Amino acid sequence: MRIAKAMARAGLCSRREAERWIADGRVSVNGKLLRTPAVEVGPADKVFVDGKPLPTAEPPQLWRYHKPKGIVTTHSDPEGRPTVFDKMPPEMPRVISVGRLDFNTEGLLLLTNDGALARHLELPANGWVRRYRVRAKGRVSPDDLVKLKEGITVEGVSYGPIEATIDSVQGANTWLSIAIREGKNREVRKVLSHLGLTVNRLIRVSFGPFQLLDLAPGAVEAVRRKILVAQLGPRASEALGFSESQAERKARHARGKAASEADD
Repeated sequence: MRIAKAMARAGLCSRREAERWIADGRVSVNGKLLRTPAVEVGPADKVFVDGKPLPTAEPPQLWRYHKPKGIVTTHSDPEGRPTVFDKMPPEMPRVISVGRLDFNTEGLLLLTNDGALARHLELPANGWVRRYRVRAKGRVSPDDLVKLKEGITVEGVSYGPIEATIDSVQGANTWLSIAIREGKNREVRKVLSHLGLTVNRLIRVSFGPFQLLDLAPGAVEAVRRKILVAQLGPRASEALGFSESQAERKARHARGKAASEADD
C-alpha cells in the first residue's frame, strides 16, 4: 500500500499529515530518506518515522461514541474549544470520526482507526440513513414535512429526500423525527430553518444499523467485529480487511462440525 496509508493505518497520523512528514524528511524506507509519498511499501520493507520503526498496524475497528453537546469533532480547534478526541479514554488508539457532528449537536458519533472504513461508511451511495430527534421552536405543518420527501433546495444547496414527522408539541417547541441519507453540513438545521423552525436541540440516534440506545453521554463502546462484518456485507468486509482469517474459518467450521456430530 502507499506509504501515507501505511502510516495512517499504523495510527501515527492522518494521510495528509503523513505526506507533510514525508516532505519534511521524517520518513525513510529501507534506509533511504523519502521525499515523495508516491511510494508503495509491503510487509518486508523497513519503514522508520523520526528514527523509530513504524508500529504494527492495528486491525480495523469501529466504536460508538455518545458525543455530548459543547465539544467539536476535530483533532485541534483554533478557538481552543474541547474536542471529541480530547475526551477519549487513555487506552483508545488514535481514531478518526465517521463524518462530523457540530458543536451543539449531540448523540451517536462513529469512530474508527481506519480511514478506508470511515470513507466507506460516509458514502451516500451506501444509503445508510442518519436518524435524529429534533426539538425546534415554532410550528410546521405535516404537509410541509411531506414535501421534504422530494428533496429541497435551500440557499442554492440541493438536499436529497428527507423523512420528517412530528412527534409532539410542548409549549413553544415541536419535537420531530428526521431521517437523512446525505448528511451535508448542518443539513437538518438549515432545512428546518427554511421551514420557519429554530432548532434548539439536535440528537443523532442512529447511523445506518448502529444505534445510540442507552449509551451514556461521553461513553465509548467498541462494535463487535462480527456485527460490523454482517452489516458491511462480504464484499466490503473483504476489501476493508474484516474477512475471517484462515484460522478463524477453520475454528468456526470445527465448532459447526462438533455441534452437528453432537446432534447425531
